[in-house]
Amino acid sequence: MSVMHRLWTALPRPLDPMRSIKIKLGVLAVCNACVGGLMMVWGYGLGLRGRITLPTALLISIVITQILAHGMTAPLREMTAVARAMARGDYRRRVRVTSRDEVGELGRAFNRMADDLAEVDRQRREFVANVSHELRTPIAALRAILENVADGVTPAEPEVLEGALAQTERLGRLVTQLLDLSRVEAGAVSLDLLDFEIGPFLESAVTEARGGHPGPVFTVRTEPGLVVRADRDRLHQVVANLLDNAARHSPPGGAVTITATTRAQALCLEVRDEGPGIPVAERTRVFERFSRSSASPAGTSGGGTGLGLAIARWVVDLHGGEIAVADSPGGCLIRVLLPQPPEGSS
Repeated sequence: MSVMHRLWTALPRPLDPMRSIKIKLGVLAVCNACVGGLMMVWGYGLGLRGRITLPTALLISIVITQILAHGMTAPLREMTAVARAMARGDYRRRVRVTSRDEVGELGRAFNRMADDLAEVDRQRREFVANVSHELRTPIAALRAILENVADGVTPAEPEVLEGALAQTERLGRLVTQLLDLSRVEAGAVSLDLLDFEIGPFLESAVTEARGGHPGPVFTVRTEPGLVVRADRDRLHQVVANLLDNAARHSPPGGAVTITATTRAQALCLEVRDEGPGIPVAERTRVFERFSRSSASPAGTSGGGTGLGLAIARWVVDLHGGEIAVADSPGGCLIRVLLPQPPEGSS
């Protein structure tokens, strides 16, 4: 049965070059009418009766219809089979599309949809695997610490409890970031745009970053009196995540500099560090969920979840801006551009 099916699907489709299914149906009707007329003329010429020529004409018309209409209906049957396979979780099959009519357009659109669903399924599986891994790591570390304290192997000293607290905070950060990211992706986040001075805002964000990362040296550079129009809380997420990322990848005593300037009716935020930098091939991928640069040296991850830059990108996109890794002679330079309304507009 499978051999016959392959032979049938491999048959040529003579009507494929035609761009309209209406023209194909018209050609099919004309062919059947011509076959019927020729059979009647041939039968009368041979002295055959209608009870012989009519069934013969019908039989030949059916054969011609099957051959000519094969390319018209085959994509529809394949779409049904592929849809059933996709319902079972198999996203590898595609529809063979050779025609240029409406059915062919439908088949190509169906294949594009299948590609999108396959990519979504891949990202979903990857997302679940990454979340499971990220959650398992701090939970396992916290469990080991608490088991050692409960069994008396390790005394409940401040250093031990601080380790347990650090793992708990890491777990809390991961859950918070996952919730923020899910809300942003679902479009449930609205912007509360306000005008505020960027200098004090960045100084406050840097003060918070110093508390969590006492090693690097933070510096703020901004134009005096520079005012930005943005969602203050969401912009704080962007700045906090960029500073956290820069601090985790900077060496002890390294400089982390955040600069705010204006550029062609846009706010330009730049965060520079003295870490290993990001290879050019990975500069786009670092803004994906759970992505980390391969250039990060051992021991500098600092409990990062790989979600900070993804959240920063989503927030910048909400503002209609751009975020990217820019060229830098040393370290990593991440640039954010947020469009600003013209002066005097509300």
